[in-house]
Amino acid sequence: MALRSQLFVPGNRPDRFEKACQTEADLICIDLEDAVGPGDKESARAETLAWLAATPHKHVALRINPVDTDFGQADIKALADSGLSLPFVMIPKLGSAEDVAVLDSALPKALGVFFAIIESAKGVVNCGEIFRHPRVKMAIYGAIDYAGDVGCDRSWETHLFARSKLVAHAAVNDVILFDTPHTDIKNLEDCEATTRKAKALGIFARSAIHPMQIGAIHNALRPSEEELSYANRVMDAFEAADGNVVVLDGKMIEEPIVKSARRILAFKG
Repeated sequence: MALRSQLFVPGNRPDRFEKACQTEADLICIDLEDAVGPGDKESARAETLAWLAATPHKHVALRINPVDTDFGQADIKALADSGLSLPFVMIPKLGSAEDVAVLDSALPKALGVFFAIIESAKGVVNCGEIFRHPRVKMAIYGAIDYAGDVGCDRSWETHLFARSKLVAHAAVNDVILFDTPHTDIKNLEDCEATTRKAKALGIFARSAIHPMQIGAIHNALRPSEEELSYANRVMDAFEAADGNVVVLDGKMIEEPIVKSARRILAFKG
């Protein structure tokens, strides 16, 4: 099963941690950054690390504060000393490969891969070198912060260039790219519609800020019965040809079509 969704939960709401893990989200990220005010940062960090040390869930980790802030440095030190084993650490406002290298040196490999948030002009410009780092395996496009950084509006079309650039570099470097969360929590119709737009562009996963959004995201990414049927036929024909050229429905089946079929079948759940 391919990763399709990631759900944020505020780091100062430990009462919601277990509830988040019981949703259908593929990944859960406890947020120590945007969701937690300055006065709660230290207590949220302590409670989050204690909960992560005790939980049996293997699909949950955390987002630290930006590395160039005091809170971020405190998060890094606490994580490095924690002895935790995590699937990933989400890192906001990454702008360069140097930032990733510093974190790689500071955080033990047991803390998992890096989940990069690209949310600035610098990050978009340098996304290729960021994604090339072997520890960066997932990334999110942060459209809201990007809009604030460059001064553009938040309409979907305005962000086509940034999304497209991230798609290309993510594909080259085998990074799983997640689209930005939908901020209008109750507008599930638009959440699903814009997820379909991102899918058409080559983004096959999305972050969420509320559990009710997970269903809309999964619906948008779930292939139709027609798509599944054709993908299965492509794979059957390709495997039967044993590496030779094969024609299906009058069309030559080449590696790009096979790759697309594999991707469709990975999202059938």
